[in-house]
Amino acid sequence: MALCLISAKADAFFGISQKINENWKFCLGDEYGARLPGYDDHLWRSLDLPHDWSIEATPDPKWPANAGYLPGGIAWYRKCLEIPEEKRGEKVFIYFEGVYNNSEVYVNGRLVGKRPNGYVSFLYDITPYVRYGEKNNLAVRVDHSMGADSRWYNGSGIYRDVYLIYSNPVHIDKWGVFCRTRTATSKKAVLDVDVAVRNETERDELLAICVGLFSEDGECVAQTTSPLKVQGNGATSQMISLTLQNPLLWSPGDPRLYTIRVSLFQGDKNIDGTSFRTGIRKISMDPDKGLFINGKSIKIKGVCIHHDAGALGSAVPRQVWVRRLETIKTLGCNAIRMSHNPHVPYLYDLCDEMGFLVTPDSFDEWEYPKRKWEEGFCTGKPGYQGSFWYFDEWSSRDIRDMVLRDRNHCSIFMWMIGNEIDYPNDPYTHPVLGGKDSIGMSQPGRLEKGVIFNKPSAERLGTIAERLVSEVKSVDPTRPVSAALAGISMSNKTGLPAALDAVGYNYTEGAYSQDHEKYPSRIIYGSENTHTLEAWKIARDNDYVFGQFIWVGVDYLGEAEVWPSRGLYRPFFQGLLDMAGFMKPRAYFRKALWTQFPLIRIGTCKCRQQISDYSIDEWPIWNYEKGDRIRIMCYTNCPQAKLLLNGRQVGNVKDYDDKTGVITWDLDYEPGTLEAVGLDDGKEKTRHTIKTAGKAACLEVVADRMKLGRDKDLAHVIVYIRDRGGNSVPLAENEISCSVTGPGKLLGLEAGSNTDMSNNTSASRKAYRGRLLGYIQTSGEKGIVSVVFSSPGLTPATVNLVVE
Repeated sequence: MALCLISAKADAFFGISQKINENWKFCLGDEYGARLPGYDDHLWRSLDLPHDWSIEATPDPKWPANAGYLPGGIAWYRKCLEIPEEKRGEKVFIYFEGVYNNSEVYVNGRLVGKRPNGYVSFLYDITPYVRYGEKNNLAVRVDHSMGADSRWYNGSGIYRDVYLIYSNPVHIDKWGVFCRTRTATSKKAVLDVDVAVRNETERDELLAICVGLFSEDGECVAQTTSPLKVQGNGATSQMISLTLQNPLLWSPGDPRLYTIRVSLFQGDKNIDGTSFRTGIRKISMDPDKGLFINGKSIKIKGVCIHHDAGALGSAVPRQVWVRRLETIKTLGCNAIRMSHNPHVPYLYDLCDEMGFLVTPDSFDEWEYPKRKWEEGFCTGKPGYQGSFWYFDEWSSRDIRDMVLRDRNHCSIFMWMIGNEIDYPNDPYTHPVLGGKDSIGMSQPGRLEKGVIFNKPSAERLGTIAERLVSEVKSVDPTRPVSAALAGISMSNKTGLPAALDAVGYNYTEGAYSQDHEKYPSRIIYGSENTHTLEAWKIARDNDYVFGQFIWVGVDYLGEAEVWPSRGLYRPFFQGLLDMAGFMKPRAYFRKALWTQFPLIRIGTCKCRQQISDYSIDEWPIWNYEKGDRIRIMCYTNCPQAKLLLNGRQVGNVKDYDDKTGVITWDLDYEPGTLEAVGLDDGKEKTRHTIKTAGKAACLEVVADRMKLGRDKDLAHVIVYIRDRGGNSVPLAENEISCSVTGPGKLLGLEAGSNTDMSNNTSASRKAYRGRLLGYIQTSGEKGIVSVVFSSPGLTPATVNLVVE
């Protein structure tokens, strides 16, 4: 039997899918009767999905800091669906990748389902509600009236893709294909592919399942066909094994992918099918030796990420994360922690393709709420809105759906059932708190000393963890399950760590050694760590610690400081990249720690009183006043470095300092050119140059892509402020406007400043560090998109993008 593929664009793994993002109607407010087909919505706003309404508001201190000073609310979306007459007899489903939050979906005025969780994907069978050959009304109510329900920015609305799915009444079940690697060596691999089939007819069906494995160049390298009998109104599954000789194994350093194609046959008729890419790899963990991929030891050099993209909010085009991940990859990063919820499906595809190990997260709170800092991080009186209110009812289904949707991604090596659920006294407590052996997070306003008897007992954590781990294992027994623990001394007195296959430690590196000795079978890693060299060295120098995840990879909205602030921006809690995806100085410091390719980078600041001061956050600026004493911070992985000022060496050649990771010089300011040269045995390996900038004179524009596709393709267009000599002016913060003509539009402007509280939909924004990023998206037609940036007193700049 020949393998035939029925293509499915949605990740539900069955049927024929049709993306329905275009031509929705939207109204912010709770409109009575909006679910009814005859409701008059002609005055509503027309828009395309994905859409986040919160990001469209102007930040205001009246809104909660934990939400980035942006509002929530209630809104409705409506769309006309035409279900062709020729589809009669087929099943019709609607699939949402994510709606934040508390969604209600109506078809022709009838409620088809509700989902409180704003991050999980969900599907409804709308067959009983549709009228074939007629126009049908789809209405979605989104209730994010608890706008302070999270410690970070969530966004509001239908912020991911939506699909219609048509299928035969006999079809592959939702998320019903699971490929797992049984054995994998360079000589031979065996894959087990579980296929679940649902029969929604009255009669029994004798079917055939054909599963094929295809190489990157399209060659079929393994294929098997198996019969399957499914009873009427029933479902069953079949495991099919594929054997491959001389496989190309997947690893972060060499992410080789194959395509699995599944076809379901009724006689000779191909009635359903799906395909997806995956990699062949084996993962193991050892409490003494750490993590192994395909039998080779690997140290996790990871970062945590949230789901937003600054001015774009939570509705983030794929190309934005492509650029971000490509930049993060250059830093030597090999792992991503998806904090603290399921992320958009394409992000896992990118991690498969680019070679990142991934650990998805699920919940930031369980049955009780954490504090939400509405006036500023750890400031004022906290609020207690949150997702806890539906945890008991929905958590088992939510975590199963997270795993079912994403379990075919080879990048995922571990699941997480919770983040910092064990904050001491926020909300759980235990008698161990306040004792001499207590180790946990200690932040102003965060941790109260001692046991507080009116708070819930931490002893409950073990029981809940066992239930959640069991739910994960029921749909994926192949991967370890973990959680990120914040109050490890408290949790160690409960059953929580024992319920886990691997234990993540948040910011408690001092507990690693004693816990490794006390619990010799425990797998230990840093699930959140600061940017310090000390935190990295603990992971680097101890085999039993399999790595770390830095908080965070990219700056994010929410969890903000006191106004004006868009996010958390403290020395130990901020991004390697800013909200525009530009590398910060600390990114170069990290790159020097995590990569071997010769690197040197300098930043500067006025000398402080303490001569021993060093920093990983100094920008490459060489504009000071005569007489200023300047400290040069050098981030490098070269064995030695020297400093040149206007062509002459200043100071001594200095060795790399493994105590700080930073080489410093002090010198009197002199305008001109400052250069750092990385040396190895006296030979130059690399250098970095900065120059004194003149007055801002002109704009220069650079696009990352000059040719774009028609269907909502995206280019990152960066405008730089230059002086008359063409030098960057890193202190310039001129207001810059953007205009776009042709088949495209400005999606947003982002400069990366944490204190820029301007409206995110504006076509003008202040530059930051002498630059500004514009997101330009195509609108569906061929032609030339002309993008012009201008600023008063500066020569404007234009770039023309070709849409093919």
